[in-house]
Amino acid sequence: MSAGVLLAGERVMLIDAKSRRYLLTLNPGEEFHTHAGIIGHDVLIGAPDGSVVEASTGRSFIAIRPRLCDVVVKMPRGAQVIYPKDLGAILMEADIAPGVRVLEAGVGSGALSMTLLRAGASVVGYELREDFAEIAKQNVTQMLGPSVDYRIEIRDVTHGIDERDLDRIVLDMPDPWNVVEHAARALRPGGIFLAYLPGINQSAQLRAALESSNFAMAETMEILRRTWHIEGPSCRPDHRMVAHTGFLTTARLLLDR
Repeated sequence: MSAGVLLAGERVMLIDAKSRRYLLTLNPGEEFHTHAGIIGHDVLIGAPDGSVVEASTGRSFIAIRPRLCDVVVKMPRGAQVIYPKDLGAILMEADIAPGVRVLEAGVGSGALSMTLLRAGASVVGYELREDFAEIAKQNVTQMLGPSVDYRIEIRDVTHGIDERDLDRIVLDMPDPWNVVEHAARALRPGGIFLAYLPGINQSAQLRAALESSNFAMAETMEILRRTWHIEGPSCRPDHRMVAHTGFLTTARLLLDR
């Protein structure tokens, strides 16, 4: 990726005067059509990152490389993605760093995969649905390129985990308590187990399973995000807030409990 100009084949985000955001992949000869006019991809290819471009109607758009959090909420998806506010917390709570070996299940649309990979992790994904796996592969490759340390297996993680001495196991699935026993065999001592769940009752069931295993130091949390409207002397919380999206539960594997 060139730091200076937008290139063919990469994603770009267009932002209009009302802050509406559009994510597209630049391909020579193609056009982006919107109610505010048409923008040729050739106008964008070679333009400096952060340019202001005009559509056929004369309306202006900012053309800028998207952040990972922008791609996550706008990219093609099969399953619902984990929100950026939770993805950041997962990186911290699971202590993801370069070289860390991670098992992820289920993969969904690849938002969590690309977040883990961007932090330098080596990721193996278990996914039940082949269509979700294909979408995830495409999204990861589009964002990070084909050389990342990533593979997906079409399999059910509740039936067992082949990998051993993993550093982390990160789950986005409805019944992670069915993985606890397998995780205890697959993780190295001190390894981190993390599950993302939508409901507190599910989280309580997971905590009960962790309590009866060799996992300890369990914690459950949720992340709330509130932006602010700031315009001159008018400063107040925005009317809309991304509040509850899911619960994060983490635990550490002990050698013997």
